[in-house]
Amino acid sequence: MEMQVIGRFIVIDPAICHGKPTFRGTRILVADVLEQVASGMDWEAIIEEWRGALTREAITEAVRLAREMLVNHAPELAVSTTQP
Repeated sequence: MEMQVIGRFIVIDPAICHGKPTFRGTRILVADVLEQVASGMDWEAIIEEWRGALTREAITEAVRLAREMLVNHAPELAVSTTQP
């Protein structure tokens, strides 16, 4: 498998981080940055923590793609429950 481009800033490369989505040109996992966003960390602080290897636009793309995945695949992620 060769590198796959997910967006302008996000790629999947089997030779980098076991093929998990990363930001282009880095070994920064998209999942790690999304976790920082979800925890309420300020985006500028995220950029600073990764020593400027990320941009605001890259974080925006990750959040937008995560949203699209949730909206488009919510039925696949749902767990059926019975209500009392």
